[in-house]
Amino acid sequence: MQKVITDDLEALLDIFPPHIYQPLCQQEDISELLEVVLDLGRPPEARLPQREVILNPTEVSEQDIDYVASHISSFGDDNRAGIERTLHRISAIRNRKEHIVGLTCRVGRAVFGTIKVIEDLVESGKSVLLLGRPGVGKTTMLREVARVLADDLRKRVIIVDTSNEIAGDGDIPHPAIGHARRMQVTTPTVQHAVMIEAVENHMPEVVVIDEIGTELEAQAARTIAERGVQLVGTAHGNTLENLMMNPTLSDLIGGIQTVTLGDEEAKRRGTQKSILERMSPPTFDIVVEIQDRDKVAIHADVGESVDAILRGQPIATETRWLDDTGEVRTEMVEPITTIKKATRGKRPTKRDNPHKLYLFGINRTKLEQMAREMQLNLDIVNNLNDTDLFITSKNYYRRKPQKVRDAEIANVPIYVLKSNTPPQIRQLLNTICPTESTDKADSFKIALNEAKEAVEQVKNGQETVELSPQSAYIRRLQHLIAERNKVCSQSTGKDPNRRVRIYRG
Repeated sequence: MQKVITDDLEALLDIFPPHIYQPLCQQEDISELLEVVLDLGRPPEARLPQREVILNPTEVSEQDIDYVASHISSFGDDNRAGIERTLHRISAIRNRKEHIVGLTCRVGRAVFGTIKVIEDLVESGKSVLLLGRPGVGKTTMLREVARVLADDLRKRVIIVDTSNEIAGDGDIPHPAIGHARRMQVTTPTVQHAVMIEAVENHMPEVVVIDEIGTELEAQAARTIAERGVQLVGTAHGNTLENLMMNPTLSDLIGGIQTVTLGDEEAKRRGTQKSILERMSPPTFDIVVEIQDRDKVAIHADVGESVDAILRGQPIATETRWLDDTGEVRTEMVEPITTIKKATRGKRPTKRDNPHKLYLFGINRTKLEQMAREMQLNLDIVNNLNDTDLFITSKNYYRRKPQKVRDAEIANVPIYVLKSNTPPQIRQLLNTICPTESTDKADSFKIALNEAKEAVEQVKNGQETVELSPQSAYIRRLQHLIAERNKVCSQSTGKDPNRRVRIYRG
């Protein structure tokens, strides 16, 4: 079906005093209004998709705020109120004495047809979790999911409606949810209890939940899923990886635990002894990352995706969007694969990385994304024995876990990132992926071999050996070689002729 939008806009406009109502109605694009902001002592402001407009130069007074408050329902514990039989949401800002000093009056719209891009997933009977930034349309999509399941598929649907966000204010739910039933939640702290009550008392086939945000709610969601009830919900976080890093909500995708492997098992897997693994089957079968109002990325098998991420392996995702004609378009985004160096005699189309990289505590997805942007080929290995450059973060290096100690014992050069930020990752790639890959790769190996030979010479009785001038990065690696072999080293001279001197202590 084509999108149909209903917003009961006049009901929202009617709550404002005349000197705010009139300029609002005069806006040509009033149908696109997002919200009206009233802050005590500041001019009233309307926010639209492409602009913000001051509605009246007169500052908002206490009387203005009281006027609005008297035309809406009472505020709950979450400082949210509404207008009966509408989807509009009014949120309060209070001072330290609990007096209201600000109001955000947000337009609530029912958009019929908004789930076309994920309709097959919802109708599959599997549990679906929607992720996305605030304002991207998670609740709007959730509302339409409830209607489609209740009306088109004739399923018994219960909505657990914390702040009346999904089905609107008042005791009679908004028509946008169709025949779905709604259970209101008196205060957000008891949402988990209402979730369980919905299953135990009303025998739903589907439970719809907005904003799963606490550990108790995550546990309740698991309990519901284990009883064979389909779950459709939203949670905080933009991506599946965000959810995995959230200890409160990671149970939704199976939970993450640290497992210590035996020596032989670790060797067989080619991993460190302490690894991260998924604890249990995910509560939600499918995760949908809402990237824009009509564009989503889909993880169709959450367990498989989580396992791949924990192993540091790239994952394929399905991207869907609506084109200009309203048709669903699909594209499989394949994982970025490791690309070996170009064979001799062929001119590489991209800059090659001369090293076999082992990542520890480094976000592989970010690294590969940056490499793709910089037109670089990476060779990332999963076995420490295969690497010639160990990359880790400052925090991990300071704690000296077993994997870092193993790299040091094996005399593997270590590159320490200050943080997993794009500038630091870019600096790393620029350092280890020079434009003239072959020449630079050779010079890199020569510099490290020179340091190793100097160490041997000093151990065999020579007092001091001065190395060739090198960059700060290579000098640091030469110092590490000296340190691990228990000989002294120092940098001397000025750039570009600054070099390392290795000597006996």
